Amino acid sequence: MYPDFQYVFQNIFHTAMPEWLGIFKTFGFLMALAFIAGLMAMSTEMKRKEKLGVLQPIEGDIEYIDPNSKQKIKRKGLIYPHERVSTILMIAAIGGLVGAKIFNALETWEYFIQDPIDSLFSRSGLTFYGGLILATAALYFYARKIKIPFAVLCDTAAPALILAYGIGRLGCHFSGDGDWGIFNSAYVSDMGGVLKSASIDGFKQMLQTFPEWFMRYGDVKNMSELSAIPHAYVPAPSWLPDWFLGMNYAHNVNNEGVGIAACTGNYCSVLPVSVFPTALYEALVCIGLLFPFLWSLRKRFSQPLHLFGVYLIVNGLERFMIEKIRVNYKYDWGIIHPTQAEIISTCLVIIGVGILVFYKYKNAPIKMEN
Repeated sequence: MYPDFQYVFQNIFHTAMPEWLGIFKTFGFLMALAFIAGLMAMSTEMKRKEKLGVLQPIEGDIEYIDPNSKQKIKRKGLIYPHERVSTILMIAAIGGLVGAKIFNALETWEYFIQDPIDSLFSRSGLTFYGGLILATAALYFYARKIKIPFAVLCDTAAPALILAYGIGRLGCHFSGDGDWGIFNSAYVSDMGGVLKSASIDGFKQMLQTFPEWFMRYGDVKNMSELSAIPHAYVPAPSWLPDWFLGMNYAHNVNNEGVGIAACTGNYCSVLPVSVFPTALYEALVCIGLLFPFLWSLRKRFSQPLHLFGVYLIVNGLERFMIEKIRVNYKYDWGIIHPTQAEIISTCLVIIGVGILVFYKYKNAPIKMEN
């Protein structure tokens, strides 16, 4: 994996790189790219809606630097909605981070009450749906303040959200931040951190070799429960690389796993058994399929909020399906055992369908083509 730019360049040029490159983190870089991509997509769509007259400028304070005095000056003027995109995304980012942490605390309550400070301020532990819910609430109040119809704002944000989410998932994957799936027992790691094919007996041997790690990772209390740790034996077909179905996340940013022999530096851990790279799957689906799909639909709806309804449906379905092979806490509801994400994604699909069926804009339908 590539937790920082030192590892990225070492892999590209196959030679040692200066340690100061390590201050530039892969996850942070890709999150910044996600922010920029979302900003560009949302700004483009807002400009289109401004030309259609769907979005209107409002009077407000405009700040600029006087070329003579070099002082910051405020004056009244018209501010177009697309000029507020960076502020909108900043509110969404802050609300999303806070919401993600809150919902993660609820999802991992036992860990949270043991060490709330570490849980809230660690780099890991970000629950996407918690971020989506709180960010949406924050943007609702901001949209009212700047007189942008919230339904139109939601439609404008829908393609940008799925694109930014997909790029952010690449950050999770390439840094190896722990957001991965259940074990794929068809592959194990050797002591040098290299992924290799294995039989099911190889998986069992790893359980016996590193029982303490598997017990902690699988949240089991004794050795007899190790066999119940979720896994699937899925070798890659000849036309797929092994890592597409099983990643061992060597040199991951969280130092999760066991030590790599003869490794020195900050990131010297590898998973003893491969896992399904679910963050990579989500990135490919969101960037390669769902973003183009939503972008192609943005001119087809005459009712505001309907595009956002489609976004909720496809986002919910995508996440519900990926949860089947992700590592997550499951609630005991008798005959079913859903994860938090499965519950919320189901609710989002229902809300999305409800929007498409029942929501009608209070004013006349708007022209969406241009």
